[in-house]
Amino acid sequence: MQNSRILPTRKIFSWMIALCALALLAGCNDVTITNLTPPSLTDNPSRIHTITLRVDQNRSSVVPGSIVPHIVIDGENHEMRKSRIGAGFYEYDYHLPPGRSELAYYFLVNYAVEFNDRNEPREAYTELNRVSVVNRYVLTLEANRGPVGARISVLGRGFTPQDALYFDGNPVRTIYESTSSLSFFVPALAPGHTYNVVLSGANGSSPIGAFLIDSSALTVTPSALTMRTGSVQPLTFSVPNPAPAGGLLLDVTTDVPESVIMPEVIVPAGETSVTINVQGGRPGSGSLFLKGYASGEVTVPVTVAK
Repeated sequence: MQNSRILPTRKIFSWMIALCALALLAGCNDVTITNLTPPSLTDNPSRIHTITLRVDQNRSSVVPGSIVPHIVIDGENHEMRKSRIGAGFYEYDYHLPPGRSELAYYFLVNYAVEFNDRNEPREAYTELNRVSVVNRYVLTLEANRGPVGARISVLGRGFTPQDALYFDGNPVRTIYESTSSLSFFVPALAPGHTYNVVLSGANGSSPIGAFLIDSSALTVTPSALTMRTGSVQPLTFSVPNPAPAGGLLLDVTTDVPESVIMPEVIVPAGETSVTINVQGGRPGSGSLFLKGYASGEVTVPVTVAK
């Protein structure tokens, strides 16, 4: 909303009413103020944000060169400079104080009109505008599809070690790398489906895109393990295609954790297989499980004897 008023300089009240009536008959406001600043700005290391507006002359009576725009922030009036964009555009660089993430402001435009052979000073002003500064955002997912276990990078800004990713509400193993980079391993969910990816943390939750989990085959050799407590047996995991950059995490679980002692299983980048050593723990029997593959789940029976 924009308002205009005549500055009172030795004018009587009735004359002002008559003048306003004439202005209404002649048309709308003398100038139109258009705020070109979005309601949300991305933070930057300098914490300097440019506020931009455009001023259009609606009436020929506006004195050329008399338009002087101002921005009022926190009660302080600042004159705006002409923009390189072109005629009628103005800018002001605002340095956001530490600890603040939003600001409120309005525009005040001084100008003059020709009236009765005189230049009459006038001003127009806008309603209060608010803008928030976002210090966390996601630029892109490295990829929008991949097999279970693939490591995918997320680039953006403002990440923290507390941030975590979710696929349709399911938590995903997330790795904090820096304030501008995260990565995650594609979770062992049903392949052939597209999942909504959400980033959550101390700064709230933000949807960042969709990810398709592709089906993939997996073979395990040997197909079953029989060992004694304390003995070691190699176990080889093979995938049909070379592991992507960052490696391919095979999320192996078991229903007999006290009987099976084994390291994390990651197929190195560019490789199609990895062999790890499995050590027998307490006597017992159960299985190793890998979910999310073409058959739905790969099962490796395990028996540990004394």
